Parts: sequence; structure tokens; C-alpha cells
Amino acid sequence: MPEVKQDITVSYIRNLVGKIPDPEIPVISITDLGILRSVDKEGEMFVITITPTYSGCPAMDFISMSIRMKLAEEGIVNYRLETKLSPAWTTAWMTERGKQQLLEFGIAPPSGNMEERLEQLHPACPQCNSVETELINAFGSTACKALFKCRSCGEPFDYFKCH
Repeated sequence: MPEVKQDITVSYIRNLVGKIPDPEIPVISITDLGILRSVDKEGEMFVITITPTYSGCPAMDFISMSIRMKLAEEGIVNYRLETKLSPAWTTAWMTERGKQQLLEFGIAPPSGNMEERLEQLHPACPQCNSVETELINAFGSTACKALFKCRSCGEPFDYFKCH
């Protein structure tokens, strides 16, 4: 059993759990995706707040377990993990680095705004950068993505929906 650490800071906790990868898109951390909302300290208790990209997101159980395991590995026991649904997660919480990581992984990062209909969007293809793209299905490999196809190179790709 790990030794219980003393003199832990909010920054230490944020850096420790913030590097945990999203289980559905492992190239992006929960910080870069915007799921890790905050780490605060209330007395001797650390309060870690996370928000799912969608309410009912199946990855949240795994993310919560990963946070608990990471803290246990470090001997940190004085914490409370909270899931907040309000305000709802938004792609505006994603970092620019996270959007770049999505693109490099082959997923078109969110662009435009929530008011635009998916049918009106033509996200750039992550393979050839063409905007000659078309919506195939409003639901891709996960609920937060839509499936598009590039008319130029013929490749299908996921697009991370704005919300």
C-alpha cells in the first residue's frame, strides 16, 4: 500500500489526474477535452469536478475509476470526486492542443457553432484537408461524433460535434 502523501497541492492533483486519457479517444487527455472542470480544496479535502461530454456518456464510469486509481497509486485519500451536469459541457472547453490532437488522430475537430445543422457543415477532411465533405450519419463511433466522408480522397472520418 502506498504511503499517504502530505503537503499535496491543488496544482499537483490537477496535473496528476489531468493527464488521464479519454478512454474513447486515448490521444487526448481529460484536461484537453475539457472534462476535468476543476480541482479545489475545501479544508483538507480536494474536490475534483468532472463533466461528461454528453449526459449518460458511458466513458464517465471509466474516467472516474481512472481518477480514483491514479489518486490511490499516489496515496491520496482526502478527495471527493463530483460529476456536474450543469452547466453542460461545451466544445469551447476543449484546448487548442486537444483540437490539434484530434486532427492528428484523424478526427475533424469541432468548428462552426451549435446553431449550424450538421447537414450544412463541411468540416475539413483530416486526411487531405479538403472541405468537399458530406455528412454520412449524425452519429459516429460515439455520440459526440458524426460520420462524414470526403468527396476528394474518398475517406470516411469522424467529426467532433459542436455543443
